[in-house]
Amino acid sequence: MLLFIDESGDPGLKIGLGSSKYFIVALVAFDDRDEAQAADDRIALLRKEQGLSENFEFHFSNMRPAHRRLFLSAIASYDFFYFGIVINKAKLTGPGFQFKDSFYKYACGLIFENAKPLLSNATVIVDGSGSRDFRRQLKNYLLRRLKDDYGKCLIKKVKTEDSDRNNLLQLADMVVGSIARFYSGKKDSRDCRDISKHREIYVQFWPK
Repeated sequence: MLLFIDESGDPGLKIGLGSSKYFIVALVAFDDRDEAQAADDRIALLRKEQGLSENFEFHFSNMRPAHRRLFLSAIASYDFFYFGIVINKAKLTGPGFQFKDSFYKYACGLIFENAKPLLSNATVIVDGSGSRDFRRQLKNYLLRRLKDDYGKCLIKKVKTEDSDRNNLLQLADMVVGSIARFYSGKKDSRDCRDISKHREIYVQFWPK
């Protein structure tokens, strides 16, 4: 099993003064490596179809709405699933959330506990260009705490790769971007998430 993780937003609690309203994490999973490779190849082909350079990175926030929909439509038929966690920072009350490490650890715990029943012998790939603190807390949580009922770790290894060279991390970026857009309240907020809705297992909004 291959898992690809990406996040959107920041852990800051000064909403309205520069901090994001939500902190969102997406977990994109492939049970089958051949299917993951096929999806990877399809994303590479999409660049050629659009006349883009081989080094072009699909990044949700930098793309036009039509191009976002095109990407998600091209990949929607491949056999993957995803989980998401949307942390509603305005409702956080515990003092621990003032500290980045505690915040990131809690976010990791929420999404992986939700996904835990479907995980086995997984390799986790995290975007190396994202938050260093998030990567550290994620790795610590996975290797120390994510175990089955018999005490066996469900994670085989955790790898860091740069998203500009990994098509499936770019897929995770597009998924987390779709979730973030859904909660933005903007006119086209549902468009992208609806395209890949059939791949969604559970997106938790917490706390309500």
